[in-house]
Amino acid sequence: MSPTSNYPPPPPADHSGIKTALIAGALIALVAANVYLYVQLDHVRADLAKTRDSVTAEFASLRDASSVNTAAQSRHLETLTEELKTAREQARTLSSQAKAEAEARAEQLAKQLASEQARTQQQLTTEISGVKQAADTASASLNAKIGDVSTDVGGVKTQLTSTQAELQSTIAQLKSVQGDLGVQSGLIATNGNELSALKLKGERNYIDVKLGRTKAPVRFADVTLLLKKTDPKHNRYTVDVMADDKLTEKKDKNMNEPVQFFTTKGGRTPYELVINQVGKDQIVGYLSTPKDTAAR
Repeated sequence: MSPTSNYPPPPPADHSGIKTALIAGALIALVAANVYLYVQLDHVRADLAKTRDSVTAEFASLRDASSVNTAAQSRHLETLTEELKTAREQARTLSSQAKAEAEARAEQLAKQLASEQARTQQQLTTEISGVKQAADTASASLNAKIGDVSTDVGGVKTQLTSTQAELQSTIAQLKSVQGDLGVQSGLIATNGNELSALKLKGERNYIDVKLGRTKAPVRFADVTLLLKKTDPKHNRYTVDVMADDKLTEKKDKNMNEPVQFFTTKGGRTPYELVINQVGKDQIVGYLSTPKDTAAR
């Protein structure tokens, strides 16, 4: 292939850096949001367990206190009942004056008994109401926290859906072109945003490549690359590829052109080197390998 003919014109400059940064930022935010939600849910579960234990302890304490109070009140009421019974029996057998005094005493005991019963009932009602109010307050607080976490989950889901839609849109815009060996390539990424979409698609392995002018070849996956020359003005570069102990010079290749070569591991499916940026003594892009080839 002649280095000076039959080359497509260089593509327009890549202005998608901001969009790439936004997508990367969105992905990072999603990871952070998921971590935050896990922490929040752990806190809610801990608070729920603590509140449940507290309410259980309060009910147990109330039950014990009520049992003691009920026993004491029962003994007291039994005593008053016996005194009332005795007073009424005495009133039937005594003289008129003594009978009147006994009946008055019986009436007094009856009122006292009724008052004690009412007071005991009111005390139990108040204690039960207090525990119920505490339980309702704790439940409302937990429901509020769960509501906050649910709102956060909804926001993250919305953001995730939006990001996935944008990634799908990016993937739909990718193109398949013919590589330098005449083999139709897979989808080609021309910037970081599109490369992120391809990685998420997961049909091939994608290894980031940032290669400068070095004395020794640099390993990427199971091949090594040595940058020989760059031409930033015309977005071209020359690189030596070492694969399966076979050295191949890829001369005057264009930016975003799939540079193809075969390996034993890849079989009939070529490896592809795609360079998206050509600078002075440096190229930046990615190496794409078949999915059944593990990147090392």
